[in-house]
Amino acid sequence: MTQTLPSDDPYQWLEEIDSERALAWVEGRNSVSQRELTGQPEYAELKPQILDVLNASDRIPYVVRRGEWFYNLWQDQDHKRGLWRRTTLDEYRKPAPDWETVLDLDELSLQENENWVWAGAHTLGPDHRHCLIQLSRGGADAVVVREFDTVSKIFLTYGFVLPEAKSSVDWIDADTIYVSTYFGEGSLTDSGYPRIIKRWQRGKPLAEAVTVFEGATTDVAVSVWVDHTPGFERTVFTQSIDFYNAHTFVLHDDDTLLALDVPTDSSPHFVRDQLLLRLRSPLTVAEQNWPAGSLLIAKAAAWQGGDKHAQAIFTPSATRSLADYTLTRDTVLLNVLDNVAGKLEIWRQDAAGHFRGEAVDAPFPGTLGVGALHDPQLAEDPLAEHYLLSYTDFLTPDSLYLASTDSAERECLKARTTLFGTDKLRVEQRFAVSADGTRIPYFLIGNNAASGTPQPTLLYGYGGFEVSLEPWYSAVYGRAWLDKGAQWVVANIRGGGEFGPDWHRSAIRENKHRSYDDFIAVAEDLIDRGVTSPEHLGIMGGSNGGLLVGATFTQRPELFNAVVCSVPLLDMRRYHTLLAGASWMAEYGNPDLDEDWAFMSRYSPYQNLQTDSNYPEVLFTTSTRDDRVHPAHARKMAARMLALGHPVLYYENIEGGHGGAADNEQRAHLLALEFSYLWRQLR
Repeated sequence: MTQTLPSDDPYQWLEEIDSERALAWVEGRNSVSQRELTGQPEYAELKPQILDVLNASDRIPYVVRRGEWFYNLWQDQDHKRGLWRRTTLDEYRKPAPDWETVLDLDELSLQENENWVWAGAHTLGPDHRHCLIQLSRGGADAVVVREFDTVSKIFLTYGFVLPEAKSSVDWIDADTIYVSTYFGEGSLTDSGYPRIIKRWQRGKPLAEAVTVFEGATTDVAVSVWVDHTPGFERTVFTQSIDFYNAHTFVLHDDDTLLALDVPTDSSPHFVRDQLLLRLRSPLTVAEQNWPAGSLLIAKAAAWQGGDKHAQAIFTPSATRSLADYTLTRDTVLLNVLDNVAGKLEIWRQDAAGHFRGEAVDAPFPGTLGVGALHDPQLAEDPLAEHYLLSYTDFLTPDSLYLASTDSAERECLKARTTLFGTDKLRVEQRFAVSADGTRIPYFLIGNNAASGTPQPTLLYGYGGFEVSLEPWYSAVYGRAWLDKGAQWVVANIRGGGEFGPDWHRSAIRENKHRSYDDFIAVAEDLIDRGVTSPEHLGIMGGSNGGLLVGATFTQRPELFNAVVCSVPLLDMRRYHTLLAGASWMAEYGNPDLDEDWAFMSRYSPYQNLQTDSNYPEVLFTTSTRDDRVHPAHARKMAARMLALGHPVLYYENIEGGHGGAADNEQRAHLLALEFSYLWRQLR
């Protein structure tokens, strides 16, 4: 039923109605939406299947090394909030390791009458007994920090404690930490993150902590990293002036700061006496020219002294980009993307100090995960040259190996069983042509027998912040979608990082529309090739991907019959005033500037809604506890669509943060709602 807007001017309505009133506007729709979708036969079938997948006992318990222990957070039907637990490497090798519980989140939540969600822990090496645990209420980015003893397994009565805020901490020594948090009025940036770092000693009130570093309110945030490597101890402060640019400073013993002379959009990292520098823009130094996307290595002291000679251990090509790197004691391991497929390289330093690389025979073509196990604080580390290597692709369950840079042999530690039928499925990498002629790769996962016949198809994308969508194995998508004869498409559109920083930079600010052009081009290619039809095509995206699908369905509603829009940005006129929104202006632009709003206004979904357009019935999902992307985006978009007479489904979880769900029960409910909706629309 069409409702009356509070104002005749749709552009003023957002300013006249606040988020809580918008929630009231759609909260009835929220309960109606759930009844509509939970009443679908698919929901009753899918939810228990999805929950079984999420709680499956054969999931790989991925671990983080802390000294002699390997830590893991485990959630299942008996531990919804999770067990923080640990084991040894010898035990981890076993099919059923003997885990020692360090902290039971469910028990803690019950005792304290809180909805705690695990948000991480900072331990102090080399023994890793002192621990600063971060706990989130309902999955929000804001956390409570509490000191914990991993030996006695208790929170320390007189330990370091911080109230709920978007805090960050790091150890200096057993009795001193660096802390950035909410210190009172004026202590946060416009993006809502701390702008002040203080040195805090045990036993003293936080009010007596000493300020050691300070940024501006217009910055995104400040941060600190303490390197405890014996003989190479250093403290590095970072002042993020926008999402992609930062000033870096090294602290001297006399508490003076030395600015590190590196490009502000590069990512520097110290490793003993070396400096690694990852470039986002071309760099010319010491008569050497390095393209954007390169990884350089240089002597740290020489670089800081003005000698900028460096060696590139990675340079990109048209198809190759650097996904990530990790460090053993003596090598640099590169995880390289080649046409969105992972490859592994090892780089070693020879006697002359020159680094030389070699390819590693790793599983291909899918996604690699590489993590060195070396603990630089240990003088004698038996795992100094060991690393964990994971592999997966769209049809291959993930597996985890223990490997060493000293050997070509790998030990398979864990491997998942196949959780959906793959005999009739195949994966193809195809290319669509965008509006400006650029070829856009995408993966099509579907049934061999379906070729040439339009099938229910779900197109997924992100396209922002240099985030790459690499192949991943999803038993949820497999059982809820592929097993039932549907097809799944993952688009590698511009704005992502699949082909390095230039691929990202080509679709930001005034060129952000290219992300949407690319996504539309993939949709049109699927339709033109007969893979699907508009009646059977749905799109899905979350966060920046929610903006993607929002911009896409408002521009080309005739292409789609389903839209899943999760924790989205949708009102780009005001996004920078909501929560962390100001931190993303380097990606989107500043709508307060006329020249920026001129290009943002052309795609902002909220402002481009039309009364006479025939939109598909959109499913919006968000979380009340999302303190990164404000739920006001989804609330107001849903309210305005209802007011303009367009059908809408809406679900807001009361917790879950930016992830939308805080435990597997909530995840299963949310996913079952989404896939029930997709089947209702696209069957």
